Amino acid sequence: MHLSRRLVIAASIAILLLPGRIAFAAAPDEKDRVLRQLDIAGKNFRSTSADFEFVTVSTQPIYEKDVQKGVSYYKREGHAFQFAAHIREVNGKPVPKVVVFLDGTVKLYEKMIDQVTTFTRYSQYQSWFMLGFGASGKELEEKWEIKYLGPEKIDGVMTEKLEMVAKDPAISKNLPKVTLWMDTERGVSLKQIFDQGQGQSRTCYYTNIKVNHPLPADAFTFKTDSKTVYVNR
Repeated sequence: MHLSRRLVIAASIAILLLPGRIAFAAAPDEKDRVLRQLDIAGKNFRSTSADFEFVTVSTQPIYEKDVQKGVSYYKREGHAFQFAAHIREVNGKPVPKVVVFLDGTVKLYEKMIDQVTTFTRYSQYQSWFMLGFGASGKELEEKWEIKYLGPEKIDGVMTEKLEMVAKDPAISKNLPKVTLWMDTERGVSLKQIFDQGQGQSRTCYYTNIKVNHPLPADAFTFKTDSKTVYVNR
């Protein structure tokens, strides 16, 4: 699967409507209320760590499901943003990998084959990685068309559900829609669904979220050795 479809630090399919569910009609000022709450949270955001489960589903040409688990880290200083996903297992088996986004560059370290792959053309996708972690309401409005879908409780936490469509055609081509469940008080998302089109989607679940706590020294790094292979793409 193409990396741009696998990397989005969230993923998934259309919203399921349960029988008898009452449609939520948002007042025009409700979306603005939520975005202004994210403005406040964004000003206070410095870092986050969270356990994650990324469930990637592909239905074309055949059904495939890929489940990755690990820990993610986010750090922001002004406009400088860093993201890392330390993957521990894939489909229940130990498959250690590290994905790091820094200064518009994505690096993927695959420990089992001792290889680092560097992708240098990903600066335009920073808004993907920031989604739900540190982005202010104003920043989201600049990059996304936003629809407010109402409140919903996730793991006992009341969240605000947002549907996002990228304003950049190059991004919306590969990512038609994103749905977020935001804890607006902390400025983090507990769940993300990335509809990647062509029968592919990713659902991201975040638990054990810690905001503005000290991050590990190796949060945005990985260990290599003299035998590590380096590839640029």
